[in-house]
Amino acid sequence: MRRYSLRKRVLVTGGAGFLGSHLCARLLGEGHDVLCVDNFFTGTRDNIETLIRNTHFELIRHDVTFPLYVEVDEIYNLACPAAPIHYQYDPVQTTKTSVHGAINMLGLAKRVKAKILQASTSEVYGDPKIHPQREDYWGHVNPIGLRSCYDEGKRCAETLFFDYYRQYRLRIKVARIFNTYGPRMHPNDGRVVSNFIVQALQNKSITVYGDGSQTRSFCYVDDLIDGLVALMESSDDLTGPVNLGNPAEFTILELAQKVIELTGSRSQIVFKPLPSDDPVQRQPDIALARERLEWKPTVPLENGLRRTIAYFVETAGGQVSPAL
Repeated sequence: MRRYSLRKRVLVTGGAGFLGSHLCARLLGEGHDVLCVDNFFTGTRDNIETLIRNTHFELIRHDVTFPLYVEVDEIYNLACPAAPIHYQYDPVQTTKTSVHGAINMLGLAKRVKAKILQASTSEVYGDPKIHPQREDYWGHVNPIGLRSCYDEGKRCAETLFFDYYRQYRLRIKVARIFNTYGPRMHPNDGRVVSNFIVQALQNKSITVYGDGSQTRSFCYVDDLIDGLVALMESSDDLTGPVNLGNPAEFTILELAQKVIELTGSRSQIVFKPLPSDDPVQRQPDIALARERLEWKPTVPLENGLRRTIAYFVETAGGQVSPAL
């Protein structure tokens, strides 16, 4: 590790993606050198367009399933398609990205003695039998279902991180990220917030799966990035896993109604069968993050939705002017 400067050299895998691009911008704003690595499967250059001109930002097109040899102080491992429509497109590659990607990034961290953070997911809890979900809950996951490539890939990555911690005393951090939304979401990623907003802006029917009573807890992207940075900066004894998400719980039907209201859309809600292995409830217990990171979300859902809708109106050619 370089000792002559307070400026850190930070690697962000998946740095051109939704979360990664926000994280890169945050780290640059704090005065660090940022190395963004992405294979552009789901990430886009548009997400990092404003960063490329920054002399402290570097972009490498690379797939983390192959080794990477660079010199860095910290690693945020965010590389992996996170939306079902993307991770189910090539499930074998999704598992390889989670598992081989973790092995390669952990190997890099071991070689250069870097601190490394794994962006895990609330999907490791599967369709939970306890509510809300605490970090000590082992989950209820189907290991052979359509979503398993993502769920089990992330669970295996957590296993690898803790094995490297125990065997090599690597400095690790594991964040379990719950539903996050905000500007730079992919308009066709199939996630519920982006789906509803795009459908509403085009006055199309809003598709609700099941009866809409299933719940999610939606965290605005700025809050989530605050949590990731706080976890990375925490003392080495806090390895995680740490839940990062908004504990305010909403039904999918409530979300659909709110999006229609905020966009002034003429969309109607239509109901379709619930997809396989879709969790009925999802809500984080963030007591650990509150205590050890002094972190909690601050952006209410309505405020975050307004900002996200404004982004889609600007970038996706929305046909409805939202009531902002």
